[in-house]
Amino acid sequence: METDKGLLIVLSGPSGVGKGTVRKAVFSEPDISFEYSISATSRPMRPGEIDGVDYFFKTREQFEQMIKDGELLEYTEYVGNYYGTPVQYVKDTLSEGKDVFLEIEVEGAKQVREKFPDGLFIFLIPPSLSELENRIKTRGTESDELIKNRMLVAREELKMMNLYDYVIENDRVDHAVKKIKAIVIAEHCRRTRIEKRIKKLLGVD
Repeated sequence: METDKGLLIVLSGPSGVGKGTVRKAVFSEPDISFEYSISATSRPMRPGEIDGVDYFFKTREQFEQMIKDGELLEYTEYVGNYYGTPVQYVKDTLSEGKDVFLEIEVEGAKQVREKFPDGLFIFLIPPSLSELENRIKTRGTESDELIKNRMLVAREELKMMNLYDYVIENDRVDHAVKKIKAIVIAEHCRRTRIEKRIKKLLGVD
């Protein structure tokens, strides 16, 4: 029987909301079999990050060449740095029937929605804007001016919630992980996703 196509799972939300922390917690679960699509970025590596694990770290020139060569499913420039998703890995993995998990910025998710409208789009939100600002400050990696810019962008990104299928408040990481797992299970049971296979089973178009 033909392999069912995998599900493209997109986790997004404002900068500082905890996307990376939630993603790492999801992949630490023993029953998770998602394939993680590592993003490329031109931003500097932060302490503790590993090239090829957290991101593919590129120079600005290298990233712009990837754009010219059409090697990215989506990309965006955010507070002076590029972020993007290498396209071939995603297509190949979905064709093998495996679920692909993307953790990307809001503008990038918008581009993916246009190319993969049947993907699963999850929006992670903070308990409050003050909590979001506190999380960004706690990183200790941004100047006051950059924090201010991130907060302005975050307000605009929160207005783009309508682009997503589900919204999860990241009050506690373990709660967010449970909700993501439940949503993915439900999506795999959605009638429109299995209808084609059932019709083949019945011998009808």
